[in-house]
Amino acid sequence: MANALEIYKAHPVRSQLGMRAAQYVRMSTQRQQYSIENQAAVIAAYAHAHNLMIVRTYRDEGESGLIIKNRAGLKQLIKDVQAGEADFGHILVYDVSRWGRFQNVDESAYYEFLCKQAGINIAYCAEQFDNDGSVLSSIIKNIKRVMAAEYSRELSVKVHAAQCRFARLGFKVGGRPGYALLRELVDQSQRSRGVLKNGDQKYLSTDHVRVRPGTPEEVAVVKWIFDRFLQVKSEAIIARELNRKAILTSTGVRWTRAAVNAVLRNENYIGNMTFNRRSRKLRRNCTCNPPELWITSEGCIEPIVERETFLKVNKIIEERRVDLTEEEMLARLRKTLLKEGRLSSAIIASTVGLPCASTYQNHFGGMMNVYRLIGYTPKRSYEFLGSRPQWAEETAKLGSLIGMAIRKTGGQTASREGTGYLRVNGSINISIRVALWCGRQNRAPYWSIKRETRLPHGWIAAARMAEHNKSVLDYVLLFTDGKAKRTMTFSERARIRRGIPRFETADGLARAIVGRVVGTGRSSPAPHDKRSSPKETKTKRARARH
Repeated sequence: MANALEIYKAHPVRSQLGMRAAQYVRMSTQRQQYSIENQAAVIAAYAHAHNLMIVRTYRDEGESGLIIKNRAGLKQLIKDVQAGEADFGHILVYDVSRWGRFQNVDESAYYEFLCKQAGINIAYCAEQFDNDGSVLSSIIKNIKRVMAAEYSRELSVKVHAAQCRFARLGFKVGGRPGYALLRELVDQSQRSRGVLKNGDQKYLSTDHVRVRPGTPEEVAVVKWIFDRFLQVKSEAIIARELNRKAILTSTGVRWTRAAVNAVLRNENYIGNMTFNRRSRKLRRNCTCNPPELWITSEGCIEPIVERETFLKVNKIIEERRVDLTEEEMLARLRKTLLKEGRLSSAIIASTVGLPCASTYQNHFGGMMNVYRLIGYTPKRSYEFLGSRPQWAEETAKLGSLIGMAIRKTGGQTASREGTGYLRVNGSINISIRVALWCGRQNRAPYWSIKRETRLPHGWIAAARMAEHNKSVLDYVLLFTDGKAKRTMTFSERARIRRGIPRFETADGLARAIVGRVVGTGRSSPAPHDKRSSPKETKTKRARARH
């Protein structure tokens, strides 16, 4: 209609923007409980002295300044600035290091440039220079950026040196202990202070962690694994037998060939502990270190398995491996296809003489390329694999949006890299996932949510993909009791029947989550939509095991 009333978001006039400011605050660890408040106090004093009104706060709690990937607050700030949604003319930061300790100082300058390009000034309130663009301030600011980055580099070297020293003394330095092993906290006099559970960390710098055998039942399982391998010489067989007995791994999941192999190769079971096999410094990619950099402490753990048994097992594992060309890898896979009639990662893993599926992926760039080279067309469509980068980006954006919405209403969130879930107020879990579209011939499509880790008790916020998984259809919110299977599926009809609420936008999903986890009481589920059920469609070299 020509005279229809259009609603626009209210923005302050340009004269008001000069008096409005946003503050950005960051602390590196959760232990710095007063850091945010101290920064905010200095920023507030600066704003008062310069007649500025703080209208918005962006914060990153317990996040490193080395990279921007996990800093939801800074990413949202940059997003608002670039989208023209910033209703302020100044950004107030405590000092240069709070903006970031980026190892490439140009990255720090780039994010500041984006803000200035949008007409927004950045002030470092605790610094002894004005960020006015003058030659002197630019020189000092860049020196400060280099100093901030160098501080992280020096601290990384010192921390790694301390970790190596403690590893030589037989203490556990990070990571899970393994099956049938426990982490025991000891004080400086080597007196036990109790056993650490999964996720627990030591708090006092004078305390250390030692590894000791677990329960007698788990110790017996480890001994059985070694003895059984000497008989059958197959990790896959052992994994199947353990699963038939309903014995779970230390992470609470079913056994696989790789999990059994990890037990058989773990020197912890003969009393030795090795540190620095791999390292990941300054949030860079994980690298495998050469053996001369490994640090091995012998006899620091009470042994579970006889040394002779361990050596026999590992000798068998090493001797059964032979070098294969890529042509031979494909030839053996063709023979397996003729024998089994189909191929899958499970079949490849259980077939003696074949490299594992990940080896094929590394050599040929993915299993679909491998299948294409041997002329195999799987019945199941794997076209969704090409959209994985988009899924990762979508879940990252969704997690950031939900986290920001919760923090704006006074809630506290914590996230762990690689797990895909948020922990709200220390008790409520929100898993961020993608619901994949799955088409079926002559049947209505359905959506599946796969988990890479055990989904905790709480909520599942999922972006539901449209046909062929190329774009987002809408968003759904499900409740889980923590006992969900590896794959959760539902059709549109099942979604309506089970009362799973759907949301057109990510903002709508975020508001619904806030109402459930931050409000004084749980809000009722969103009302079922009236959407009708969809109509049914018509239509180099490698190694091998021996």
